Amino acid sequence: MKPASKFDIVVYGASGFTGQLVAEYLASRYANERDLKWAMAGRSLDKLASVRDAIGAAADTPLIAADAGDPASLQAMLDRTKSVISTVGPYQFYGSELVAACAASGTDYLDLCGEPLWMRQMIDAHEAAAKSSGARILFSCGFDSIPFELGVYFCEETAKKLLGAPVSRVKGRVRDMTATVSGGTVASTKASYMAAAKDLSLVTSLRDPFVLTPGFDGPRQPPGNKPKFDEDLDAWTAPFVMATINTRNVHRSNLLMNFPYGRDFVYDEMVLTGPGEQGEANARRLVAAMNAERMGGSGPKPGEGPSKQVRESGHYDLLFVGIAPDGRQVRVSVKGDRDPGYGSTSKIIAECAICLLRDMPDVPAGIWTPGAAMRDHLIKRLVDHAGLTFEVEG
Repeated sequence: MKPASKFDIVVYGASGFTGQLVAEYLASRYANERDLKWAMAGRSLDKLASVRDAIGAAADTPLIAADAGDPASLQAMLDRTKSVISTVGPYQFYGSELVAACAASGTDYLDLCGEPLWMRQMIDAHEAAAKSSGARILFSCGFDSIPFELGVYFCEETAKKLLGAPVSRVKGRVRDMTATVSGGTVASTKASYMAAAKDLSLVTSLRDPFVLTPGFDGPRQPPGNKPKFDEDLDAWTAPFVMATINTRNVHRSNLLMNFPYGRDFVYDEMVLTGPGEQGEANARRLVAAMNAERMGGSGPKPGEGPSKQVRESGHYDLLFVGIAPDGRQVRVSVKGDRDPGYGSTSKIIAECAICLLRDMPDVPAGIWTPGAAMRDHLIKRLVDHAGLTFEVEG
């Protein structure tokens, strides 16, 4: 059991763009809750102090010097806190030491990782240690993949109520989204492809829908790699850039909850582009744009991001269609009121940490998906505080 800690949460990487947004949210939303003890951590105390002043955090908000390249500084940080939110990516470059230290010391860990190959490496290397120490390790606590993981969960719960049983087929569809691509997401995606290019044995794992479900290999999944007409929705669809991580997390969630969706569960994610010839043309344009970005097109660098106006004017609308063997359907939506990659993500991961701390202290140790760990408790907190809605559609 981890000794009593001074802090409940440390935001590690608070001087970076996304880390600053997480710290700003905590400083604003929980400013009057003196029983929440949190701190900001990063490589430079001077930069942390500047961020603290810029976001309007209390002048006595603690600052901690910690560097991914200095294991002793990471351990010193963990010795002072119950949990750490890490926004320092790409995680395959800067996250391994921290995850290992959290798993060994019994410190809860949350991040924004969208790198399935690295996540599988961490599961294989550290799950046993986390279970032994009491640590709860939660990857992918932002837009990838919580709205999708919980969207499937909400769809399945709705199916049980309306159809009498869960369904083995769910379609995730992006109906609308205004977003700017995160510099960290771009860097993480490129790093994953570069790793696979250097070690071709990783290509198979990168393509495997069940790469995050050790010991379980489920049924064949839709490839989701080219435009396709969706007869259930009478619309064309295009590949969704985040499907590679989201679908893997959904399957891991099913595994961790002991297969409530069934061992024959099939899930895919696509972007709805509209009906008819125009919908098909939109889908093909979207594929061309995605391919150009993958080939190294211009995009934000890590640490860069959109203006406050852009973040606050963004939104997303996700549809989940559950299909029973007899053809009956349920449809639910998950919507967010901010730019998904920054405005919504910063609120989501902060509320994940609060939910784990306050609402779900009895979640068993191990490496979890956040939805499987916190389920309805997390949905309620995201609806109450983070600007998300979960609705059943007719």
